[in-house]
Amino acid sequence: MSVNLYDAAHTLEKSIRQSDEYKHLQQMYLEVNADPAAKNMFDNFRQIQMNLQQKQMMGHQLSEQEIQQAQATAALVQQNEKISRLMQAEQRMSMIIGELNQVIMKPLEELYGNL
Repeated sequence: MSVNLYDAAHTLEKSIRQSDEYKHLQQMYLEVNADPAAKNMFDNFRQIQMNLQQKQMMGHQLSEQEIQQAQATAALVQQNEKISRLMQAEQRMSMIIGELNQVIMKPLEELYGNL
């Protein structure tokens, strides 16, 4: 019996979209985007995150000032209730994706051994 992995992946994608966790994340995202102040704050926070990640991926060292700015922005963002709920929903979805990744990688781990 041959299995098409891409069909299975598409089925998993549909299941994720139908999950309560994804629907909750989607609702939290819509709430943030419906509030102009929260949206602006969240967009600014995400831009700072992306810039720092890109800099790290390029092998550049982050300055103390950049780290402090990111931490201050994160603290400010978390004070906004809508953004805080969105970030909690993102974290939950990220945990689920991580768990799914462990399940997906299990055959390779068994084949090669746990390193």
